[in-house]
Amino acid sequence: MPTWLIVILVLVFLLISFVAKTYNSLIKLRNKVKDQWAQVDVQLKRRFDLIPNLVETVKGYAKHESDTLTAVIEARNKFKTADTPEAEMEASGELTKALGRLMVLTESYPELKANENFLSLQADLKECEEKIAYSRQFYNDSVLSYMNKLQMFPSNIIGSMFGFKEMKYFEVTESEKEAPKVSF
Repeated sequence: MPTWLIVILVLVFLLISFVAKTYNSLIKLRNKVKDQWAQVDVQLKRRFDLIPNLVETVKGYAKHESDTLTAVIEARNKFKTADTPEAEMEASGELTKALGRLMVLTESYPELKANENFLSLQADLKECEEKIAYSRQFYNDSVLSYMNKLQMFPSNIIGSMFGFKEMKYFEVTESEKEAPKVSF
């Protein structure tokens, strides 16, 4: 076998190995992003399940605060019907804002703040919100790793050849950056 043929075969083998390794690393990173989104989703659903109990507890004490309670329920329903990660991210932001208004509202009801059931639900919700924050952070870190690999040369060529798509970060909306306002 001629030497030039061996060199060409070695180069082809190295090229195929590089493409396969890059492809597999992109798959691994994409799957990590999906896994991290699933972790965010688990925490969002946990919060979603806590809300009816919280609303019912507050309802008994704050009968005339129906606008705030309705906003929480509507935000929860919007989250329930979200069918894409982007829609869930948006609905989660609205739900966070509505829950913030609900927590501010409870400050006006000392007997509610002393209710053992409410305190337990509030602690569960606080723990859930902390887990959501951590999950969002891990998700965004995974997206960063994936996006770096997808956009850096030469893996960007392999990514575009095989149709890898960009993924979105879990970002805070402008409305979430504002402190909740409740007026009486």
